[in-house]
Amino acid sequence: MAARLPPRFGAHVSTAGGLEHALERGRSAGCDVVQVFTKSNQQWAARPIEEEELARWRAARRRTGVEPVMAHAAYLINLAAPTAAAQRRAVAALRLESERCRVLGIPYLVIHPGAHRGAGARCGILRAAALIDRWGEASGPGGPRLLLENTAGQGSSLGVTFAELRDLLGAVRGRWPLGICLDSCHLFAAGYELRTTDGVERTLDELERTVGLAHLRAWHVNDSRGAFGSRRDRHAHIGHGELGLRSFRALVNASRLARLPMVVETPKPVPEADAVNVALLRALWGARRVPPRASRLLNRWRRAMESGPRR
Repeated sequence: MAARLPPRFGAHVSTAGGLEHALERGRSAGCDVVQVFTKSNQQWAARPIEEEELARWRAARRRTGVEPVMAHAAYLINLAAPTAAAQRRAVAALRLESERCRVLGIPYLVIHPGAHRGAGARCGILRAAALIDRWGEASGPGGPRLLLENTAGQGSSLGVTFAELRDLLGAVRGRWPLGICLDSCHLFAAGYELRTTDGVERTLDELERTVGLAHLRAWHVNDSRGAFGSRRDRHAHIGHGELGLRSFRALVNASRLARLPMVVETPKPVPEADAVNVALLRALWGARRVPPRASRLLNRWRRAMESGPRR
């Protein structure tokens, strides 16, 4: 049965030209919500947010009505960093990210749980929990909720299973604002079945038994170029990968996911990429099976992709 209220659909959008442009791009693509990097995701440092830029951002939020905004932390941050120097750098970087979210009024900051680098998952979990405690003690109140994202299982990454996410949340001593963000591509690559309604429901049952649904605050809805259980983190556009439209029909209609932010994180080979992905998700909501209009939209999208990038 379809959820009474749909999820809030959106995409990760560029802040090129100024943070406020991300909101305009999101609105143009039909997004309810957006995710952004508030700074370069491949650099440690960031220039301060100027008052004029902040005023433009706030005006764009009022004008576009895109809410909530999510931020994704830089990929450089390893919460399970093995050395004292790397841990200090990770804490400082996480504080910088969360302070920028506080200034911008962004309620969610998504971050990967880190990599244990050969020390083993249990050791990595304890390191990451201790670093989160250091971040919480240094940051103070008023910042974003930190959302730990599940991973596909590549390398020594943590958060591959619901049990690892549960153990990480349980190892944190402070009562900081925490939660989780699930990625459909990562789940599928890690061996969680999402291709059928029953598979989605069983996955949510396991999530409820281990982590608890109250911790779930957002989804990254990405198709997977990698096969089931492949542990390959390779995002594909909605309907273009191994999951397919049936999987996303089941996800967007799961009653336990009503009103959650669902954000697409895929490449943008053509300007309308985000708009088409969001339109596909909307076409699937409320449907008992994949509707013809979704299939037609996907076929047009595939033809556009085959014709090559356009500017």
